[in-house]
Amino acid sequence: MQIQSNDSLTSSTSKGSGNLFGISLIAALAGFIFGFDTVVISGANQPIKLIWHTTEISPWFHGFFIMSMALWGTVVGAIFGGWPTDKFGRKKVLLWVGILFSVSALGSALAPDPYTFSFFRFIGGLGIGVSSVAAPAYVSEISTPSTRGRLVALYQFNIVFGILIAFLSNYFLQGVGGANDWRWMLGVMAVPSLIYSVMVFTIPESPRWLVSIKRDYSLAKTILLRLGVSNPDEEIAAISESAKREEANRTKGFFSKKHARVIWLAFFVAFFNQWSGINFILYYAPEILERAGLGTRDSLFNSTAIGGVNLVFTFVGLYLIDKAGRKKLLLWGSYGYIISLLMVGWAFYATAGPGFLLVSLLLFVASHAAGQGAVIWVLISEIFPNTIRGKGQAFGASIHWIFAAVITLITPVFLDAQTGIFRENPWPIFVFFAFMMVLQLIWVLTKVPETKGVALEDLQKMLLKE
Repeated sequence: MQIQSNDSLTSSTSKGSGNLFGISLIAALAGFIFGFDTVVISGANQPIKLIWHTTEISPWFHGFFIMSMALWGTVVGAIFGGWPTDKFGRKKVLLWVGILFSVSALGSALAPDPYTFSFFRFIGGLGIGVSSVAAPAYVSEISTPSTRGRLVALYQFNIVFGILIAFLSNYFLQGVGGANDWRWMLGVMAVPSLIYSVMVFTIPESPRWLVSIKRDYSLAKTILLRLGVSNPDEEIAAISESAKREEANRTKGFFSKKHARVIWLAFFVAFFNQWSGINFILYYAPEILERAGLGTRDSLFNSTAIGGVNLVFTFVGLYLIDKAGRKKLLLWGSYGYIISLLMVGWAFYATAGPGFLLVSLLLFVASHAAGQGAVIWVLISEIFPNTIRGKGQAFGASIHWIFAAVITLITPVFLDAQTGIFRENPWPIFVFFAFMMVLQLIWVLTKVPETKGVALEDLQKMLLKE
């Protein structure tokens, strides 16, 4: 979208929610709740084992009902989130995301048993899955070519900010409610969820959705003027022409040869994101650090260091994504992944101690935050045509969350201290993840195009087989 506005993020903040940055930030705040919700479970992991004896039933039971249930909800939300996002609009869907988060937070905090707990965690997962479709698509559609990378990456920034706050919240709330402190850890998320729901009312609908799907040119023009577009009629004409070209080929369906390249790009960026082991480490950070010799409270505290490094290096990714580009960040991240994961594996294999392990984990998180973490939602949100962006975002997000759920589900089978396959020493897990990142490096070098600075309609011409 050729919006003639100031590309500087800092200069736009003073104008509030009526400008590009302010609107993008509000939409991207869904990522904050997303990050908080996904990681807050790390503080409840061990207490729930003791209260409901879930691992005594089976490590599979604990992995499914407690640790991965939100992720299975995320998978469902991501798979089906494209339909309401395209049919009802990005704004309405983002509003419902906030409501789902609020219900999940209160319900899981008050749950009397693991089954009720898993139901409300599933509801929160639905919100996460849908938000990973609607929020990046929305921000991508209102951004300029020169700012799209960092504006969409605000979603990732908010995810890691939410992760850091969740780690800090878990640390400071430990002991507040005695044996039920985990309920406070989960329930506090209702506050930002409700605030977010109110803030969504202040943002406009995506003008690209209004033109390409709703055909409401008048409202689209009003919103484009609000965003600072000096030639809204030309912008509407360009979006409309792109939509007509795509409509002419709609009979081929989403999974057609025409879309093959963008589908495979979305698949592999999501696939490799999870097979780096990022959610494995974030979800089980306290347990991993405990296995290295740290006490429970020390492991929770050091988990906040992981969240802090994640946040700092996400800033690095935000700064570089529209300068160095998406492909370079993926390359640099791949090298960092391989080195750091082998270091983590060595730390366990040679019992190098908790200090070396923590440094290795921090290097891993830094590599992820500035590389894959910064790129994934940007790349998926920009490579699909306007008319199927919701479906494309849903496809990429669902692949991401399916593998996230699978990894989180099976982790207790390998990591559990009593029955895990690698209970004596988990070093093979990290060597396997390092091998997967070698495969990612090969993929980036041979298949990933650079998309920085290219208008969405021009990307459609470049990536699709017309």
